[in-house]
Amino acid sequence: MANILVFDSGMGGLTIYREIRRALPAHHYFYCFDNANFPYGELSEPALIAACSRLVTTMVSRHHIDLVVIACNTASTICLPALRAALDIPVVGVVPAIKPAAAQTRNGCIGLLATPGTVSRHYTHELIAQFAPGKRVLLKGTTELVIEAEHKLAGLPVNMALLQEVLADWLEGESVPDTLVLGCTHFPLLNEEIQQLMPQCQLIDSGRAVAKRVAWLLASGMNSAFVSVPSNEGMAKAYCTRLDETAQKLRAPLQAWGLSSLEEVRV
Repeated sequence: MANILVFDSGMGGLTIYREIRRALPAHHYFYCFDNANFPYGELSEPALIAACSRLVTTMVSRHHIDLVVIACNTASTICLPALRAALDIPVVGVVPAIKPAAAQTRNGCIGLLATPGTVSRHYTHELIAQFAPGKRVLLKGTTELVIEAEHKLAGLPVNMALLQEVLADWLEGESVPDTLVLGCTHFPLLNEEIQQLMPQCQLIDSGRAVAKRVAWLLASGMNSAFVSVPSNEGMAKAYCTRLDETAQKLRAPLQAWGLSSLEEVRV
């Protein structure tokens, strides 16, 4: 069985972990979130690269990790080259699902909901140019909804007025997307609330695509020992960088996602 590290600044990476574990339940999972530096969208690029590199390499060394998933769009667009240079195991990133959105849109209008950092990255605009030529792609960056997703996972009600305010110009008028790319792994946690406001809109995230990539790497690109695995489910544990009172309250929600324990990782 492989040891798989799924890494994010907060709870958003759970949406990626969920898809991978559904597809590959027999492996061991280590979910690590860097709540001491949350949210990543507000860090400078050098600070983000340093924080991610330090934490991920520590987890890889201590837990004999075979494959890393950076389950954060912001970190993926900035940190992947540094992490791949530092590690000799596969590192899988997450990118906005522009390609499937371009294939599925009916009216040619696509919304990309992401963090301000992801929206402004040259890499994101290259994805749009490559995979959505001739489509109208509307960009919206928000940090507030990242925090709302964290609140929801902790059991707090979602601020629907804030969500409506963020999405206001996509709800009516001439620029109404029929396909919405959730370009931050936190946003699938708000699927139900977004769908209430945009019932005719298709919501697309990267979870299944990442799960397929991980499955391919384990079966084809890595040790053949990972091809045939037992049918029983592997263990899954959570780690954070600050086990404070707020993090302690996440133990029950994390257990509901199949993560049996929560520990602090010191780097």
